[in-house]
Amino acid sequence: MTKKTKRNSSEGKTNETRETYLMRLINSYKEEDNFFFDYKLAAMRNSDIIATSMELSTGNTGFAKQVDIFGGYDNIHWEYVQSDMLYVVDSKSKLSIDFFRPQKYTHYRLKFANNLEQISFYAVDLVYSLQTSEETFFIESFTPEFSVETKDKMTKIIINGLKNLRLCDLQIETGSMFIRNVKVNGGNQKELYNLSINGTTYNDTVLPLNRLISESDTFTVYIIDGDDKPINIKGITVRYYADDLVFQGNAFQRNEGDVYKLEFGSDFTRSAPVYDIGRYKNEILKGPIDKLALSNIVYVKIEPEREPVSYKIIFNIVVSAIGILLAALIILKLKK
Repeated sequence: MTKKTKRNSSEGKTNETRETYLMRLINSYKEEDNFFFDYKLAAMRNSDIIATSMELSTGNTGFAKQVDIFGGYDNIHWEYVQSDMLYVVDSKSKLSIDFFRPQKYTHYRLKFANNLEQISFYAVDLVYSLQTSEETFFIESFTPEFSVETKDKMTKIIINGLKNLRLCDLQIETGSMFIRNVKVNGGNQKELYNLSINGTTYNDTVLPLNRLISESDTFTVYIIDGDDKPINIKGITVRYYADDLVFQGNAFQRNEGDVYKLEFGSDFTRSAPVYDIGRYKNEILKGPIDKLALSNIVYVKIEPEREPVSYKIIFNIVVSAIGILLAALIILKLKK
């Protein structure tokens, strides 16, 4: 069974197409100290099923476990996909796995180090989110320089190098155990945490920034410490939306050594063009895309355009000169 929904934000910034594919448990077993759950698509399809995440539902509480995810097509051969954390502790829960890249497997295996808590899942779904697919393709990340100031029961993280970037999110790297409200100017605020239970760490240290654009040379993050000891911040990772240019090319007609040339500049008098390729970008993002890296950027000095000659001014000057000349001749004749 497939469910498809479409959501539009009031600001027109988000247009999310979400497809859900139900999974069916086909096997669960213990092998040595590991416990396995094997799932397959409840309804097989002739076309590829693309998933950007997996969502799980359980009635269990009070657990935090690492899970290894494998994918396959026949319940025999498995390929490692990634590892993640699942937990339900107090009011904190994480029961979804965001894939690092879209996956096309029809079978998935979940591997736990043990299952002493006797965890079971009453529903497992694959999810394809167009928004996530777009973000995954167009997002870049880096570790900026930053400084930390602590004052008035608050920690300020002052980050450099974010000016004019359309920000996706910000992750705080720390070994401290904490629960804190974290905010930035512009209204983004969230409770972040890094906790440990029975030797297992579960955390959420990512602050969504929702395409916020930093207009200043420095970007400040505020951590509300209250009466608690400030956390030790080891690093910051920022993700932002890159200004990528997607265009159609024909790989079969290209010769080795062919070069694409991109010319750009600031001309605010021109309106943005509209091309057909923008109408089927959803399908483009589902297929293979070649990434081209820009080589050296050459700055071309453009000569200022000459102002058009005003023949009216020239005409007036000529007429004035003739008038002055005639007046001088008349005066000279009168004197004689």
